[in-house]
Amino acid sequence: MTTKPMNHTLTDVPGIRVGHAHDLDAVTGCTVVLCPPNTVGGVDQRGGAPGTRETDLLAPMHLVHHVNAVFLSGGSAFGLAVGDGVMRYLEGKGVGNATTVARVPIVPGAILFDLDLGRADRRPDAEMGFAACEAASGEPVAQGSIGAGTGAKVGTLMGIAQATKGGIGSASVDLGDGLIVAALVAVNPAGDVIDEDGSILAGLRDAPDGKNFVGTMNLMRMMARFTGGAGGGNTVIGVVASNAKLDKEATNKVAQMAQDGLAQAVRPAHTLFDGDTIFALSTGEIEANVSVIGAYGALATAQAIRNAVRAATSLGGMPALSDLK
Repeated sequence: MTTKPMNHTLTDVPGIRVGHAHDLDAVTGCTVVLCPPNTVGGVDQRGGAPGTRETDLLAPMHLVHHVNAVFLSGGSAFGLAVGDGVMRYLEGKGVGNATTVARVPIVPGAILFDLDLGRADRRPDAEMGFAACEAASGEPVAQGSIGAGTGAKVGTLMGIAQATKGGIGSASVDLGDGLIVAALVAVNPAGDVIDEDGSILAGLRDAPDGKNFVGTMNLMRMMARFTGGAGGGNTVIGVVASNAKLDKEATNKVAQMAQDGLAQAVRPAHTLFDGDTIFALSTGEIEANVSVIGAYGALATAQAIRNAVRAATSLGGMPALSDLK
């Protein structure tokens, strides 16, 4: 038996396909994850400002267990229209939940706010969602300032002038005997992205032309008694997938545990101004321990976040990590 070489992205999970589409002039885009048949879905939402579609359906004690695709998009709430294009694509392929009159594709998704970088009047839409599906493949997932990460930024507590470019990143872990867990994350947080040694990889800079990081937590200390609004337009959204055989409750547990990876790599996480949402997918191939899948799902999530800012490139006049070295 020939083993497929690892590519260290979400498509290491057999049957998972990923496609990006973006508008570089408007600095926005979307990413679609297409699932193999009988993929169980779950979700965990912790930020205070989410924008989501079909997340209630993923909770335990709800009728539908399987999902056909998940989308991540820029464009704020306008970007939820991407789901319409994904549904149209899947309907054309005869994919969806069977009803007495039609197959209805199950397509959860989440958005991030990127209207303040590039053009606010051009957002991801159904056509872009359809295009991302057409581009989907099992090849290594392209990372950086593309797809849902096109307009992403990091460290926005003082606005976008002192922020650093975010993006979309992916990572995977081989647990042996064919068991894989992987993550794909669009990184657009109010806080900073933190490396494994605790240093800041990307975040709030000391000036619009500055190359030094202030440390969002340092600034927040000075705002402890300020009760007005601060920050806004942020979110980390992503997908953790495995080929484990897990039921709906266990898949939701994986999504919950994967949020710990977000908290390891972003400081602070889950603020009122973030819409942090993580989806989980279980394709059902291999019996597995849910706690192990969740633990390594968190590890893959943290690595995917760091990979996103390392691969990011400057767009819309905002510097990336590679410009600050």
